Amino acid sequence: MGQMGEEPGLVPVEVVGVRQHMSADEIVVLLLDADAELLVPILVGPAEATAIAAAQAGIVPPRPMTHDLLRDVIRASGDDLDHVEITRLADGVFYAELVLRRAARVDARASDAIALALRFDAPVLCSAEVVALAGVEVRTTTSEEDLERFREFLDQVEPEDFETGAEPEEDR
Repeated sequence: MGQMGEEPGLVPVEVVGVRQHMSADEIVVLLLDADAELLVPILVGPAEATAIAAAQAGIVPPRPMTHDLLRDVIRASGDDLDHVEITRLADGVFYAELVLRRAARVDARASDAIALALRFDAPVLCSAEVVALAGVEVRTTTSEEDLERFREFLDQVEPEDFETGAEPEEDR
């Protein structure tokens, strides 16, 4: 993480996770800028969503998937991923770069960069300009909706729903 403090205009963000967007056809990965209290939703495809969710859950596939393979190739070459940067937003498309320890920078889709960062346990940095453009306030939008969903859940939940031994549902 040597270069992290040296990058002007970038802020660290937390990968909150993959969520189904308002429309049933849209999946987003949410990045949280905790200092600004802003969430940055990035539209991703189902394959990328699965790759991100699997890495967050610590799922190791029996054979390497594409992001696992790329991680293994980077390590086999003697390099490592220092961090990833979400660099810009243009026409609704998020652009990113992989920053390798040996100072190489590689252009990447934001979803692929995030999936790799999770596999390397590397920081995700986002351009402050991108956060300002795409960020949604955490307090006013997300917390109200989440609180209402939680209240609905509490109204419908039964103690039996928490019995052990039940198969967990897959995160979609």
